[in-house]
Amino acid sequence: MKGAVVCAWALAAVPLMAASPFQFRELTPASLELSENGKPVLVYNHGMILPEGVKEGFRRSSYIHPVCAPDGTVLTDDFPKDHLHHRGICWSWPIVKFAGATYDVWAVQGMHQRFVRWKTRRVSADSAVLAVENGWFVGERKAVKETVELTVQRTAGGRRSFMVKLTFEAVDAPVELAGREIKGYGGFGVRFAPRTGTVLRTEAGVEPKDSDMVKHPWAELEGVFAGRRAGLRVTDAAGNPEYPNGWCLRHYGYVAANYPGLNSITLTPGKPLVLRYEVTVFSAT
Repeated sequence: MKGAVVCAWALAAVPLMAASPFQFRELTPASLELSENGKPVLVYNHGMILPEGVKEGFRRSSYIHPVCAPDGTVLTDDFPKDHLHHRGICWSWPIVKFAGATYDVWAVQGMHQRFVRWKTRRVSADSAVLAVENGWFVGERKAVKETVELTVQRTAGGRRSFMVKLTFEAVDAPVELAGREIKGYGGFGVRFAPRTGTVLRTEAGVEPKDSDMVKHPWAELEGVFAGRRAGLRVTDAAGNPEYPNGWCLRHYGYVAANYPGLNSITLTPGKPLVLRYEVTVFSAT
């Protein structure tokens, strides 16, 4: 009897693991949704996505859309009519040189990002983590191994942040990456959903004009989306190469950290490139 009492006391002394507010679910065979307390957070599209009525050449994979503010407001867009290749939050380059040819992963021409395997999918009381391995393919030949890791924190004070860690490594031959000529865009970017009252900000304050390759540690867009004011900020991690990088800022609804911009870099086997960005979404009061 005494042993039973001791055992019961010991069990009572062990804290129960708190339930996670996060949940993953298969939204479609091509898309995985993450929610927090029953509200959508984001969707990771691992299948090849193509809406009805859009040309086959725009089919794509390996991006995040929709991304939602804490109140559920959808902040991102996919297949917008003015730029059909734009896709939520994505990471892609317009000049990719491989095996003697030049491709455009940005515009989904010739080389495509495709899902390879899930690496991690877990939730805890404070966060959710999703990791996936993709490849950049020309036909069935894989040129680049891509690893994406998302770490999403709990909402607090009307804001929610998640870190995006991207790792790229050439598989068996060098791969050269560069931004678009003259403007330098290419890298980690966000296409925003239709809205009114658009405001672009950086550490310098409100940005009244569109700009290319001006260096900032962060940039954000705020507006009224479907009647609700909300926004999203991208922060360039201090450890990224060439920090702080130049940006592509567009009032029509595009914010991107350009790396390597007007320069070029070469991925080689055994030497991965790692880039990190923090995304913060907020519902304005």
